[in-house]
Amino acid sequence: MANKETAKADVLQGTLDLMVLQTLESLGPLHGYAIAARLEQASGGALQLNMGTLYPGLMRLEQGGLVRGTWGVTDSNRRARYYAMTAAGRRRLTRQKAEWQRMTSIMDTVLNGLA
Repeated sequence: MANKETAKADVLQGTLDLMVLQTLESLGPLHGYAIAARLEQASGGALQLNMGTLYPGLMRLEQGGLVRGTWGVTDSNRRARYYAMTAAGRRRLTRQKAEWQRMTSIMDTVLNGLA
């Protein structure tokens, strides 16, 4: 039986961008901690991102022009960088969602022997 630590979902390479973009599309501009908290909540606690994983991903998305970061103040009066999706980010999200849905359909067929 898997212990609680091994039962936690690992972020697959390439899925972090998709999850972050979808979160920003759904909820609007958020700071990194709020993005991580939302993903943990949405996954029922199965997905817990550490900041050493999330922030490099956010920087990569920003450098790629998919999100734009601006400094702001949180509800608890702390300075934080808020990330918002750009038009290029919305286009990428649409494309990545279609690719993900295609791949999950293929995997379902392969794993369930429906071919």
